[in-house]
Amino acid sequence: MSAGVEIGIAGGDPDYLIVGGGSAGCVLAARLSEDPDVNVLLVEAGPDVREDAIPDAIRSSYPSKAFFTREYFFSDLMARFGDVKGQNEPRPLARYEQARVLGGGSTINGMVGNRGAPEDYEEWVSRGAEGWGWDNVLPYFRKLERDLDFDGDFHGKDGPVPIKRLSHDQVSGFVHKTVDVLKARGFEYIDDQNGAWRDGVMPVAVTMDETEHRATAATCYLTPAVRGRDNLRILTGRQVRRLLIEDGMVVGVEIAANDGTQDIRAGETIVSCGTINTPALLMRSGLGPADVLHNAGAEIVREIPGIGAHLREHPAVGISCFVRPGFRHTAPDTHHTHAHLRFSSGLEGCPESDLMIAVLSRSAWHAVGAQLGTYYLWINKSYSEGYVRLASADPSVAPEIDFRLLSDERDLKRMREAFRWTAALALDPGLDEARLDVFPTIFSDRVRNVSRPGRWNAFQTAVFATILDYVGFARSRLIRSLIAPVDIRSLLDDDAVLDAYLHRAVVGVWHPVGTCRMGRADDPAAVTDPQGRVHHVQGLRICDASLMPSVPCANTNIPTIMVAERISDLIRTAAARPDARQARDKETAK
Repeated sequence: MSAGVEIGIAGGDPDYLIVGGGSAGCVLAARLSEDPDVNVLLVEAGPDVREDAIPDAIRSSYPSKAFFTREYFFSDLMARFGDVKGQNEPRPLARYEQARVLGGGSTINGMVGNRGAPEDYEEWVSRGAEGWGWDNVLPYFRKLERDLDFDGDFHGKDGPVPIKRLSHDQVSGFVHKTVDVLKARGFEYIDDQNGAWRDGVMPVAVTMDETEHRATAATCYLTPAVRGRDNLRILTGRQVRRLLIEDGMVVGVEIAANDGTQDIRAGETIVSCGTINTPALLMRSGLGPADVLHNAGAEIVREIPGIGAHLREHPAVGISCFVRPGFRHTAPDTHHTHAHLRFSSGLEGCPESDLMIAVLSRSAWHAVGAQLGTYYLWINKSYSEGYVRLASADPSVAPEIDFRLLSDERDLKRMREAFRWTAALALDPGLDEARLDVFPTIFSDRVRNVSRPGRWNAFQTAVFATILDYVGFARSRLIRSLIAPVDIRSLLDDDAVLDAYLHRAVVGVWHPVGTCRMGRADDPAAVTDPQGRVHHVQGLRICDASLMPSVPCANTNIPTIMVAERISDLIRTAAARPDARQARDKETAK
C-alpha cells in the first residue's frame, strides 16, 4: 500500500504534496485542489486551526496574546540580529518567533495587510524574477483581497482575505495627537494605504473581517467547503524530516510518525516552510552550499550555493512613551497599530518611502503595555544580508540564523538619522498633552517572558502599572531601572554612542525573505526559476517568502499570499497543457 493510501488520500499518492501549512501553503492547498482531477496533500507541523474552533487568542483582532503563546511557535529557533563589528563581545542570541500552526504567520502575526511599492516588484524582475513586475502582481493582490473600505483599480472586492481599517473613534488619543503632529510637520494624510504609493501618514490596512476578528490564511482559504473536497487532505501535527531524493529527483518526503518515520511519495513536492525552515529542510536533504552541508554532517546530493544565503529583514528599533490616562488604548480586544508613517531618507541610491514608523497605541496585552505607546521604526528597503545555515543534519536541531542587521552602511546610516528623527517626534511639544516620559525600548527575551499570557504576568504587570500611575515622582527612575536603562537624550549627540546602542537594540520585524530566491538558471545566487521550480532538481518547487529576491516595503504576509496565488495559477496553467495531462494520465494508469 502506498504512503498516500495509508494516510487517506483518495486515488493513491498525491499529485501535489505541500510541505508547510503557513500562509502560502494554505493558498496552494485551496487553489490546486480546485482541479478535481488532482489529489493534494498539505502537511503542517503545528496544530490545526478550523473556522469552528478558533482559540480566543487567535480570533481576537488584538494580536499580542496569540503572538506570545509559545505553543504556536518553533520554540528552539534562535537568531543573531545585530552586526557585532567594533564590540568586545558578540551580541547574545535571542529567540526568533516563527509560527508552527496552520495558517503560519497569518495566525499569530500583527495582521497588517499592505503590499509594498510598485518599484519593489520591478526590482524583482531586475534580479532575474521575470514575470513578477508590478503589472504582473497587482491582479493577484486584487484577487486575494476583499477590501471592506475601498474599491477601484487597486482593490479587489471578492477575494478570500478581508482587509479593513479602524474607524476614527477606535483610534487612541495618543495616536490622534501623533497624527496631528505629523500633519503639522508637512506629511500628507492618506486614507488608503494600498492605493497610489507615496509618502504620508495613514490608517493601517488590517486583515480583519466584518466582525473585527482576525482573518487567517487557514480560515480564509481552507473553508469548510474546501476541506470537504475529496481530493484534499490536511495532515497536521506532523514534522517533515527530509525530502526523498532518487536519481536527482525529489519523489516525496519522510515524516516523523508515532512508530518512527513514514515516507510519502508525490508527483510534485512544494516546500512552503518559510524563509527560515525551507532552506533548513533543503539542506538537511542534501541540497545547499557544499561547505555548509559538509560542516553539518549532511550528505551532499547537489550543491546549490544560494540556499540559505541572501537573508534579508526589516531592521527595527523602538521608542516608547508613557501615555497619560485619557489618551490610552482602552479597548483590549481591538487592533493596536493605529497608524503608519511612510517617509523617505533621501540617501543617495535609496528609493522613496524607504522608512516606516508604526504608531502603536499600546505595546503589550498586559497593564503596563496599555500605558505605553510606541513608535516602531524600521528600514522599509534594507540592504544588509545574513544567512540561514544548517547546524546539524539532525532534524531536531534548529538551524543557525544570523541576520547581520545594519551591516550594510546604508542601513546603519539611515537608522541612525531616522532614530534621531523619531526621537524628536516623540519629544515634540505637540505631544506633551498626551504623554510623559520618552525612552528607547529593546525587545529582549526578558520582555518576551513578561509578555507571555498567564495569570502571574497579568498580576505582576497590573501591580507595576498601578505604581507607575500613582508615584509620578519615581516613575522615571522605575522606567530606567526596569524597562529602559538608557536615557534617550544620551544617545542623540554622538554617532559612536548611538551606533553602539543600535547594534545592541536592533531586531527584525518578522519579515524574513530571500533564502531561496528566484532568478535565472545561470545566476549562482538564484535557487529557483520564476515559477518556484528549484534549478537542476526535478520534482521540487518552493513557494513562500524565501523566493523573494529582495524585501518589499511592506509587512510580508500579503505579498506572500500574492506569491502563492500567482504560483498556483502558474502550476495549474502548466498542468492544463495537453502534453502535461497526457503524461499524468499515463502515470496514473500504471
